[in-house]
Amino acid sequence: MQPPAPHFPVPSDRQLRWHALEFYGFLHFTVNTFTDQEWGYGDESPSVFNPTALDARQWARAARDAGMRGLILTAKHHDGFCLWPSRFTEHSVQHSPWKGGKGDVVREFVDACAEYGLKAGLYLSPWDRNHAEYGRPAYVEYYRNQLEELLTGYGEIFEVWFDGANGGDGYYGGARETRRIDARTYYNFPALWALARARQPNAVLFSDAGPDIRWVGNEAGYASATCWAKMHPGGIAPGTVDDVNRLGRGEADGAEWRPAEVDVSLRPGWFYHPREAPRALDELVAIYDASVARGCCLLLNIPPDRRGRIPDEDIARLRAFRRVIDARYAHDAAAGKTATASEVRGDDPAFAAARVTDGNPETYWAANDDTRAATLTVDLGEATRVNAIRLEEYLPLGQRVERFAVDVRVWDQWLETAIGTTIGARRILAFPALTTSQVRVRILGAQACPTLKRVAVYAVA
Repeated sequence: MQPPAPHFPVPSDRQLRWHALEFYGFLHFTVNTFTDQEWGYGDESPSVFNPTALDARQWARAARDAGMRGLILTAKHHDGFCLWPSRFTEHSVQHSPWKGGKGDVVREFVDACAEYGLKAGLYLSPWDRNHAEYGRPAYVEYYRNQLEELLTGYGEIFEVWFDGANGGDGYYGGARETRRIDARTYYNFPALWALARARQPNAVLFSDAGPDIRWVGNEAGYASATCWAKMHPGGIAPGTVDDVNRLGRGEADGAEWRPAEVDVSLRPGWFYHPREAPRALDELVAIYDASVARGCCLLLNIPPDRRGRIPDEDIARLRAFRRVIDARYAHDAAAGKTATASEVRGDDPAFAAARVTDGNPETYWAANDDTRAATLTVDLGEATRVNAIRLEEYLPLGQRVERFAVDVRVWDQWLETAIGTTIGARRILAFPALTTSQVRVRILGAQACPTLKRVAVYAVA
């Protein structure tokens, strides 16, 4: 029996690799760390950048121990100060007192990521409040040169991060004025994306609407409960409520695969400020439940302090968070267990219900072409106390499910314990702990014949 036809749009290989990451970190670190600002004005002297004990290996250890699979560094923020000795400006670490001007934070960062098995990403702010030519054609060439410098000098990059802060007041080489640009045309983003594709073909490119992954529409740490990985990306202007909501939920009939990344900071600010403290543990867990559990990837900012290290209290909070998540999902009671379905595609064992519990990410259960609703049941083999379920669609064939419900068999009858809309890369739903030997997933509606590659049922620790 032939596999189901792809339900377009479908993800690229680079997007599939990104989906698998689930959780990675952001590092906001520059002159703002030392001036106690969120957005530097651009007139900061390089002399203020002087971390006393910068340790990129400590950053990487903290990220790894938190369960992150990558890190993204702010190579340049809106203030224009460069954390690497760029050939194209004097406004960089080479004119700071740190390491006598011989240091390179980007180099130390990517090397530390490699040592600790993390993927490395870079953020190069398009807005530059320092550069004299910002708002004019010469700056676009400068920005392109710096992007190429970063993407050719530091090994493989997994994500290139562009944000939406563009134009306003700044130092601008001493002009101290307000400059406005048309962000849709000024930078010539299609040319920048083509450059990034040529230099880093495996990297995903982030901006408000793509081209690979989109912003979720807020910095509070949550995605919409209905979250499609596809969109019609044209016309996104995130300053409007309609477009912010659109970014959060995606679009059921979207023409392009543009899954959402949820970016949020461990502390109230994006840069380290001595007066601030990390979020409470229960808030971090809630963020996980509203991002990773809704099919997005979570980008959690962990800002280094003025020493150039992640503060001890932040590391302690990250480790506690990891312990909670690990304990929740330590035991999949469905792994390797018997599964049955209301139908199997062509009665072909290649698409049998057992594929959802076999632990193989390349196999999946599928229904027949005309089917839009189906039932899949997992027999746990013995009475088990469970309180959560994880569902995953087979993304190479597209996102299909529109509505589903989860039932647990208690006292010889089925009890509906959870309902949802989209599944996509993953949907994790918790419910009050119940003792059962069978769990049922009902696909109530789908855009095309449903596929599931995984059903995990979590036992109470």
